[in-house]
Amino acid sequence: MTVREISVDDLAAARDTGEATVIDVRNPDEYAGGHIPGARLIPLPELGDRLAEVPTDRPVHLVCQSGGRSAQGAELLTAAGLDAVSVTGGTQGWIASGHPTTTG
Repeated sequence: MTVREISVDDLAAARDTGEATVIDVRNPDEYAGGHIPGARLIPLPELGDRLAEVPTDRPVHLVCQSGGRSAQGAELLTAAGLDAVSVTGGTQGWIASGHPTTTG
């Protein structure tokens, strides 16, 4: 299955228009260390069991540290019939591009 991917800059543009739902699939300690503002934490190992928490009425953008886990998460959600995209570069790329982050 091919997973759709977007760049961190494309995600930033989608966030600016209010059209981005972001799910961070990293571990809680990684998330607490710094994440995209407004991103919801659902660690990848829990994603399949927490599908009911994922919006079905709009695209869902998955992010991890560098892009590997988010691609796995996007594949899982796409297989479940959701509109999911993986953010290439992940949180690491987001920070390197100068976009804002939140801790905690």
